[in-house]
Amino acid sequence: MNRLLNKIALITGAASGIGLATARRFAEQGATVILGDRNEALLGQALASLGEIGTGHRAIRFDVTLESEWVDAIAEIDSTFGRLDILVNNAGFGKFQSIEKTTLEDWRSTIAVNLDSVFLGTRYAMPLLARSGHGAIVNMSSIRGLVAGPNASAYCAAKAGVRLFTKATALECAQAGNGIRVNSVHPGHVETPLTAPAYANPEIAREFLEHTPLGRFAKPTEVADAIVFLASDEASYMTGSEVVIDGGITAQ
Repeated sequence: MNRLLNKIALITGAASGIGLATARRFAEQGATVILGDRNEALLGQALASLGEIGTGHRAIRFDVTLESEWVDAIAEIDSTFGRLDILVNNAGFGKFQSIEKTTLEDWRSTIAVNLDSVFLGTRYAMPLLARSGHGAIVNMSSIRGLVAGPNASAYCAAKAGVRLFTKATALECAQAGNGIRVNSVHPGHVETPLTAPAYANPEIAREFLEHTPLGRFAKPTEVADAIVFLASDEASYMTGSEVVIDGGITAQ
């Protein structure tokens, strides 16, 4: 307990799935959590659920692909808290289809949500993170940022971009001496509201599990626990690292 005591943390895509699980873990560890998401209804429910775990948590409805909304969100955090200790760039989605069926609009929307948002969040949150003197950024990538898969060209490109953007940012922050650490997380197959429809298909589930040595899907909390570690002072010598949480898939 209290591994994140008195930390101010912004988590994007926080209304459900891994984002919400991370928000709850952060609150349990003493952080004040700012939930960011564009789904206003789910965002309200998520904030209400944190009411049983501490006080002072906030929700900001904004679209992570829009620069102007990032500017407004960071300004609100600045005026309310005066600093930011942790940024979790978690928002993301995947549209899985062949390259021939992928339109330019599909490609751009996938890149925007999964990669552009990480750049925008990092760029605009960096001054507040530097002000804290011990900032931490955790970027959500995927095993698809490490190894490719068919019918996932845009998603693979975006998540691979997150991986190397994380490393480049980590080196830049180290060179600047601003105290900000930057690491990425690479989950495998995780049971969330977003993935539930696919995993409910027995054929799809069987195919995924056949290639997962641990033989099961991950729970959102298992990813959230790794994010807590990377955001905490326990990971004070980790920057530019990638943490894989995939049940052994990429070890094969």
